[in-house]
Amino acid sequence: MLITDLINALFIIIILALLAVFMVLFLKSRTVSAEFRKDQDTTKYTIPSLIEHIKESINAITRTNLLELGLNEVEYKKQANKRAELKKALKNCMYGSIEDKQFVKAFIYDILSGYIPVDRLDSVIPFNNPFLLSVREKFFILLHEYKKRYGHDALAALIDENGLDRARKVSDSDDSISYVITSRDIEDLYDRISPGLANEDKLEIITQAVYEQYKGLGVIDEIRDMNIDGVSAGVSGVTDAAFYGPSLYNPLGQASKLPRSHESVWIFFRGKTIKLDFLGFEDEKELRRVCQNIYRYNRGGQLSEATGYRVNEMKDGSRVLVVRPPFSESWAFFVRKFHIRNVTLEGLITDKGAELPVNLIKYLVKGCMITAITGQQGSGKTTLLMAMVRHIYSTLTLRVQETAFELHLRKLYPERNILTFCETDSISGQEGLDIQKKTDGSVNILGEVATDPVAAWMVQMSQVASLFTLFTHHAKTTRDLVYSLRNSLLKCEMFTNEKIAEQQVVSVLDFDIHLARDFRGKRYIERITEIIETPAQESYPQAFRESQAQDEKLAGFMETTAEFYARMTDRMSFETRNIIEYRDGEYHAVTPISREKVHRMMDAMSREDAKAFCGFLERNWGLAG
Repeated sequence: MLITDLINALFIIIILALLAVFMVLFLKSRTVSAEFRKDQDTTKYTIPSLIEHIKESINAITRTNLLELGLNEVEYKKQANKRAELKKALKNCMYGSIEDKQFVKAFIYDILSGYIPVDRLDSVIPFNNPFLLSVREKFFILLHEYKKRYGHDALAALIDENGLDRARKVSDSDDSISYVITSRDIEDLYDRISPGLANEDKLEIITQAVYEQYKGLGVIDEIRDMNIDGVSAGVSGVTDAAFYGPSLYNPLGQASKLPRSHESVWIFFRGKTIKLDFLGFEDEKELRRVCQNIYRYNRGGQLSEATGYRVNEMKDGSRVLVVRPPFSESWAFFVRKFHIRNVTLEGLITDKGAELPVNLIKYLVKGCMITAITGQQGSGKTTLLMAMVRHIYSTLTLRVQETAFELHLRKLYPERNILTFCETDSISGQEGLDIQKKTDGSVNILGEVATDPVAAWMVQMSQVASLFTLFTHHAKTTRDLVYSLRNSLLKCEMFTNEKIAEQQVVSVLDFDIHLARDFRGKRYIERITEIIETPAQESYPQAFRESQAQDEKLAGFMETTAEFYARMTDRMSFETRNIIEYRDGEYHAVTPISREKVHRMMDAMSREDAKAFCGFLERNWGLAG
């Protein structure tokens, strides 16, 4: 009996032990399974994973054979049109087409809204924990909040309201100042605003993060759409060959990690070049992807080692320049934007006494004066030219020649007779100019005189092809403008004598409007200068012809020779007069316009404008018409 009880007790102990082991193994397996599912969800709801999911979903939509779905005719056409629209938007969304971009983003938003649970939105980007958010994520959250209020003026409002465009020292060891928005600026601004995001806002921010790496332009995708003057990348930092070493950031010369070229993003904002120190591309591969795609609108050509740069326009009219090695030391691009709304002289020229240059520029245009707009890059030459066109008499037809479409005058003045030509790989600018002569053009406009052939076109256009010409140039002074155009004529072998080439240039130039931009980014008209051709010289001395004695003949001939060389070297074929100057923040009337130019201008104006012009001259220079 005792033995039986012991055996039963032993069996019970064994059974209990087995049950205990089974329970431990069961609970452990549940824990491992939960941890596995948690890890799987963590990797599932990340930006790279979401990008792959979007790729698979869109590929399934665009490649599915609709005939196999058994749709009726109406549904078949509906799905076919929807797919065709999606394909078109996917192709054009990265070329500056806001409409196509919004269409693709809406498609991605719909896919993600059914894929990511609401409680998993914070797993993609830690919106609920500011300590885990990167500075880049905080910036785009702030930009999203401002965009809801200001639209495409969001970045401008973000900078203006918080004074982010102020000049500051780059380092404590150097006194130079620069324009830079730092990580600390974004951190402090985010902590101060503490944006509260709804689930829809979170999903929109995630959608943008997915889109910019899938089909967009990387970290500059949203910035490029903003109403700023431009954006560039790849223009600072070091390449792989010099990744470590001394720099301004470590003045003692210790070897340390330096900023990489793909980590640099700069914006051009109201004349200021500002570095976004907190923003950059993930790696050079991503920068290269953007460079290879951003310029390709309307078949922008092939960017290769043999052709190391490309200049093109984007769908919204922005100008884009892309460069690559070995032509440049690193991959880089420059997007230049030109605002085409509210472009008026009164809006551009606002300093004290602005009515002086504003009214004079109006009368120069109405008076059909051949006018150059000069100044450094970013000083506002193209924008001023856009505003000047408004005051050309609407009865005159306009013909524009550009190396890349920038002015887009037909968007500003859709009712005017305007046609723009652009040189291509197969059609040269000279051919374009020859064609322009057959298009009944009254006013010729050159977007930019930057090369010798273009300078030669300008002189040709001004002499025979138009009533008058407007153009932009990068000359620093009026004399530099004349000499530059003269040298271009010589290089193009249109002339072999400097004096004759110079006289040809002077004979076609009337006025020079010179723009300036100081280190703070302020833009203004530095001066408006009249170019006056000097009158013909008297005839050379002829004493050597009348003299009888050999010595007198020789002396007379030497005098004539000396006079010839003096005229060819020392005597100017033109003079310049500053009509208006900018001094101490105010525009001043200086020298009156020459009588000859006044009469020519009045002859070209309407009776009412000529009368107003006379009053303008009398009020400011005491010059009666």
